[in-house]
Amino acid sequence: MSVTIAEEFLLLAHSDQDGKQLIDSMHLDPAVAGALLADLAIAGRIELAGKKLRVADPSPLGHPELDATLARIVQEGGDRRPAWWVHKLQSGKLRNRLLTGLAEAGVLAERHRKVLGVFPSTRWPQVDPGVQADVRERVSAVLAGADPDARTAALIAITYAARFHRKAFPGADRKRIKEIAEGVWTSAAVAKAIAAIQAGVTGAAAAGMVAVGASGSS
Repeated sequence: MSVTIAEEFLLLAHSDQDGKQLIDSMHLDPAVAGALLADLAIAGRIELAGKKLRVADPSPLGHPELDATLARIVQEGGDRRPAWWVHKLQSGKLRNRLLTGLAEAGVLAERHRKVLGVFPSTRWPQVDPGVQADVRERVSAVLAGADPDARTAALIAITYAARFHRKAFPGADRKRIKEIAEGVWTSAAVAKAIAAIQAGVTGAAAAGMVAVGASGSS
């Protein structure tokens, strides 16, 4: 089965057996968005012009999420930095659509449950382990020294940007991972978008604490 880089990342980001998410959403969702951009770049649909992202070829690829992302970039118009697009595209809805697609393809199962009997939760255990096995075989070869193809390099780089590399590839040489990541512009975009999101959350929390303190002193 042919899968996108974003789908490969999602397979790595969920436990094989129980389908539990292994990385927090603040890191996961930007990584998925960056992986979509990587797929479009590898397919020659988008490219970097200086520090800005631009459309090189608006023709669709035949994958619903890739085509929707490309159409959105075309429609938005204007030159934007890649990190801006990662921030714009990332969402839990995008993640869930891709996971649902993997379930419909028979790669994952969709299991609904309630935490503490109240809060709804969905797990995505593997049904067809062969897809992730192929991904890990490619990654292992590259981390062992083989020359990476563009897709595998992008997957490793985005995993590094999301700070998930140690859990995804335990025991791998960190210098090798960093070396690969430095050559992939989508990795830098993901890292910048995550940093901006974290700064926003921290800033909002600090503002809330100031407001509470001011209220308590009045």
